[in-house]
Amino acid sequence: MTAPEHHPDIVDAAITSRMSARAFTPQNVSRETIAELLAVASRAASGTNTQPWKTYVLQGATRAGLVAKVCAAHDAVRANPEAANEYREAYDYYPTKWVSPYIDRRRENGWGLYGLLGIGKGDKDKMHAQHQRNYSFFDAPVGLMFTIDRVLGRGSLVDYGMFLQSFMVAARGRGLHTCPQAAWNPFAKIILPHIGAAEGEMLVCGMALGYADEADKVNRFHTPREPVSAFTTWLD
Repeated sequence: MTAPEHHPDIVDAAITSRMSARAFTPQNVSRETIAELLAVASRAASGTNTQPWKTYVLQGATRAGLVAKVCAAHDAVRANPEAANEYREAYDYYPTKWVSPYIDRRRENGWGLYGLLGIGKGDKDKMHAQHQRNYSFFDAPVGLMFTIDRVLGRGSLVDYGMFLQSFMVAARGRGLHTCPQAAWNPFAKIILPHIGAAEGEMLVCGMALGYADEADKVNRFHTPREPVSAFTTWLD
């Protein structure tokens, strides 16, 4: 029998069909399935096998409690922008100064999504409501929070990215969808105590997991990718 790793079409389909789903059905995802995904993802490479990932799975009342807390904080920041000073990311996920071509891709992404949803540049109420969808995990029944020990170096974040991608691809192989979310990061001071993280842990990101709502138009949004020729230099 041919080994699974020798079926490129299956692997490629899982990778290329991965997307950031922004609407989910309430269909349950079993604990056994989530544990399976985490076990598969744990085979991701990490420098000297440090395996820097720590995962918190939120369902039911624990998930609902966090959603309520962070949505309230997000609303409070909108009402009083100075309150944003209370909520800081532990690391810079995005650059402090945007330059081309990255700012161009970011704008294309943002306005492409908002355009699909009928949100114009001046629709601050709609923008706020759509951004807050992050803090309900886009209605996914499973929310995940990923942390790392602060003592580790920046290279461990590279390892972490491989773990997260492995998790998302494994989810696609089982008919599930995900949405990785850095939007949670500023609210780490609320999240970390809620999930029972140790003092030395830092929030890396959150993630929604579930079955995508195929009827919701937001899931028709697919981001483009640059061709190989745009980011590759061949050296013979």
